Amino acid sequence: MHRGPHPEDPQLFHAQGAADFATALEDYSWLLSRGYSRPAGLTLVGDRFQLTQRQRVALGRCACSQEAQQERRRKQVHHFESLHIDGLNALTTVEAALAGGVVLRGKDGCYRDMASFHGNYRMVEEAPRAAQLIGIHLQGRPAHWLLDRPVSNTGRLAALLRDLAAERNWPWTVELVADPDPLLKTSSEVVATSDSAILDGCTRWYNLARAVVEGLPEVWLFP
Repeated sequence: MHRGPHPEDPQLFHAQGAADFATALEDYSWLLSRGYSRPAGLTLVGDRFQLTQRQRVALGRCACSQEAQQERRRKQVHHFESLHIDGLNALTTVEAALAGGVVLRGKDGCYRDMASFHGNYRMVEEAPRAAQLIGIHLQGRPAHWLLDRPVSNTGRLAALLRDLAAERNWPWTVELVADPDPLLKTSSEVVATSDSAILDGCTRWYNLARAVVEGLPEVWLFP
């Protein structure tokens, strides 16, 4: 099993359509900057550009208000001693990139994927390689991984991360928790995530998934 593209993605996220999507992204972000609710703004822009449901999901993951964009950039760091990692969030984006899936380029500079868990994380072939690439990027610095206990297969993922850390002598800890979001929002450590709610609540964050994905030779970036 792979974290690759949806069968419709080549038609929905092709290079020729990137300009129209980028215009829609500007319009939606403009509405958010002026107080429109996310559902209302998404409906207006999605209807205007005749976007499919999957394209609207992508638009929602890419867009943010100007205020949110500026605040997230203010809190972003480029150097760190250790990280608290939003595990599923970071891994799935790298997995998608490795499998040739579409990687969304957000207004805030984050890279995001199109994965949707609905209570189930699928262990894919790219998972070990994605974890290795993150470890190589960390260059031996400590990391505390937070995984969602209620999501199925995260126990197996935790075992994979612990085994890899032991094999490479990486200073990692892995914790299964009911909900990583509030822990990451209130952490005094630098957090690694592209989750918008965490980015808006945390004090410092590092763009881990983007940093790792940018090192790959071929990535399907959109728009």
